[in-house]
Amino acid sequence: MGKDKLYFFTFISISIIYLIVSSFGINYSTKISVNLVVESLLESSKREVKEISKLMQLQAENDIKKKILISNLQEAIEDAETGITFTTVFDWSGKIVCHPQVSKINEEINASQTLSKIVEDGGNINAVYDLIMEFKKDRKTSIDIQHSEILYKSPVKNSDLIIASNINLNKLLVRVNKLKVRLYSIFIFMGAIIILISFFMIRFISSFYEKKLEEKNSGLESDIVNLTKLNLGVLAYQQKVINEEKQTSEKRPSSQENNTPEEITQNSKTRILTYIRNELIPTPTQDISYIFTENTITYVMCRDGKRSISNASLDEIYHDLDTSLFFRANRQHIIRITAIEKIIKYGNSQLKILIQNSDIEIIISKNKAAEFRKWLNI
Repeated sequence: MGKDKLYFFTFISISIIYLIVSSFGINYSTKISVNLVVESLLESSKREVKEISKLMQLQAENDIKKKILISNLQEAIEDAETGITFTTVFDWSGKIVCHPQVSKINEEINASQTLSKIVEDGGNINAVYDLIMEFKKDRKTSIDIQHSEILYKSPVKNSDLIIASNINLNKLLVRVNKLKVRLYSIFIFMGAIIILISFFMIRFISSFYEKKLEEKNSGLESDIVNLTKLNLGVLAYQQKVINEEKQTSEKRPSSQENNTPEEITQNSKTRILTYIRNELIPTPTQDISYIFTENTITYVMCRDGKRSISNASLDEIYHDLDTSLFFRANRQHIIRITAIEKIIKYGNSQLKILIQNSDIEIIISKNKAAEFRKWLNI
């Protein structure tokens, strides 16, 4: 998949995820906001109704006639701008005596207190919103549906009047719709910013890791080239040693095959004395694959897999060996150039030497690796 397609699908995926999350977020935020609005209206209505009730009570106690009280209140609420909430007065028989709309006077009160009961009972956030949405649905299908609800009511003492604060469901629905539009606008604006920032951040991070990957691949290529060069260098060196040994063996007189002890002593650099059980055996250095120490014992491993023991330390043996053919890989191992099968990278700038016909893996440290390359003339 190309980069452009990948970025396109990333953009689409982020957009879809945001739309799903935001749809739940808008719904939940709307319900919380509607609850807070209704709670606020209920508190203000309680305060207003109690003040009017107390005022009318005081006027009644001062022998002001009921008709004058009703007339004064009617004049007050007619002049007031009708908002989401409005004040009405009705008597104990349920007949409206004061209303912002004069045509409603003398009609029977027809308003429930469902909304205020839900809020006061501490109902869940879905209840108020569902009630408003149910009203919206019923308004489209029914003509006789009531368009207001009583939020709070309080009787006037020493009279048959009841002061009530009503909520206009039509206007409340308009406010809810405006609230939803604002929330959608906010979420769309935030979504555009979040999606764009996420998109560019993904592109930036992707580009950053692509560069890192390219650098890593470049480093791997460099390591492969160096290892290939190193292995080729070993093969070339091995071939050179094998050819030299072949030429030496062809020039050597057949009479030297049976050397005397004195000759063995004189040729000590080409042979080392080892033990197999209790038998002392001179081991030709050209037959040695590698030499190692284990538990303070020095072992000599030959190409044919035979193992013998030497009384000399690794330092003493290395001192008597031809350093052009043998290399001190670490404190425990000496290897012969012709015994190396493969060189591979190990850890951080370390090398691992695999020996022919052996499962042993010899590690050359970072510091020794440079010396090893110099030994191979690479």
